[in-house]
Amino acid sequence: MRDHLASRALLPDGWADDVLLRVDDRGLLLEARAGATAPEARRIPGVAVPGVPNLHSHAFQRALAGLTERTPSGGGGRDTFWSWRERMYAFLSRLGPEDVEAVATQLYVELLRSGYTVVGEFHYLHHAPDGHPYGDPAEMSRRILAASRAAGIGLTHLPVLYMAGDFGGAPPGEAQRRFLLDVDGVLDLVARCEAETANDPARRVGLALHSLRAVPPEAIEPAVAGLPGPSAPVHIHVAEQRREVEACLAWSGARPVEWLLDHADVDGRWCAVHATHVEAGEAARLAATGAVAGLCPTTEANLGDGIFPLRPWLEAGGRFGVGSDSHVSTSPVEELRWLEYAQRLRLEERNVAAGFPHPSTARSLLERAWAGGAAALGLPVGRLAAGHRADWVALDPDHPALVGRRDDDLLDAWIFSGAANPVAEVVVGGRVRVEAGRHVDEDAVADRYRSVARRLVEG
Repeated sequence: MRDHLASRALLPDGWADDVLLRVDDRGLLLEARAGATAPEARRIPGVAVPGVPNLHSHAFQRALAGLTERTPSGGGGRDTFWSWRERMYAFLSRLGPEDVEAVATQLYVELLRSGYTVVGEFHYLHHAPDGHPYGDPAEMSRRILAASRAAGIGLTHLPVLYMAGDFGGAPPGEAQRRFLLDVDGVLDLVARCEAETANDPARRVGLALHSLRAVPPEAIEPAVAGLPGPSAPVHIHVAEQRREVEACLAWSGARPVEWLLDHADVDGRWCAVHATHVEAGEAARLAATGAVAGLCPTTEANLGDGIFPLRPWLEAGGRFGVGSDSHVSTSPVEELRWLEYAQRLRLEERNVAAGFPHPSTARSLLERAWAGGAAALGLPVGRLAAGHRADWVALDPDHPALVGRRDDDLLDAWIFSGAANPVAEVVVGGRVRVEAGRHVDEDAVADRYRSVARRLVEG
């Protein structure tokens, strides 16, 4: 057990002075008490707020960031998500288990430095480049688990069910062979990962259905029913691209979210990743299930996906969290800023998220991201309260971006004051992972990553 004292912290019932955060041996908060006098406690170097959950990650794609910012031919022509996907497939054909572990560890260090404290890994890179399983079917998943432990970030691991190449059970392409698992295969992988994380309070396991394109209708129910317990998270990519919506209509006569709600028992443990192209009726129905919308604004912008209809979603009582997805950005600040700014551009208004439920736009966005991310990842995070993970971010109130600001004004400055990073400290499970703005193992992790990245890029 260890005590930490924050001179100022954001608790579930509001801002408070002299907050004692008492942490047990499993990394959970025993208490979070304001007005404390604790001379023996360790002083937190800044204003403490909950760490941000990152609900959607494809870790290996961090090494691809910046390598697709030109048209495939090098000249004119229309570049879309679908042409980007082909280049992503070609890149991942070079990745082996050690590469994935090095890239994921570096990524997780970067996420921690920016204020994320737990990540949902939507993991579909299961097999060797020739499509054959590794001797240990969980080889790649174990590399992700090892990377999260090395970096010290919390993790919800989401092995992906991937069976088809398109709607209607179309056969998968050659480039998709590394992803393929049937229902029995993915449930076996879930069980192996569950066994490895059974006594680890910072990690848990769920299931990802890649998409309605890649998962035949008859596979959804047995896959979800085979999970270890009724609270295991279930994530799915849905309605990310207009072309996906059009193809779903041609196949079934229904839009993707509409079809999903009509044919699956969607509830509060589900996360609808992207859900970019939803109509008002779909949004209202999806929000009513309690499912979380998994929004990834910087990736959605990078891929030209479109803009999520945030205001109707909030008005319907919908929950959301944010993820860094392809990791063109590794900052929760950018995800939340882009989320708000896209709405301002679309609606020609300001402070669109304000009032849901706070006058402060940043406070409103963060409160939603904390709660929605925790729900989607199935972990007790996003609150500085007894029984929750001892995960927090300390913001430096003397940083030029924050100086003179207090409480919600400080949060507004954090989210809307540009690229500077005022994160002084990040603690996960009561352990300091970022100190004075640097990860405690930053240099060693970066050295390993550099050797892998050079080889991948030079190729």
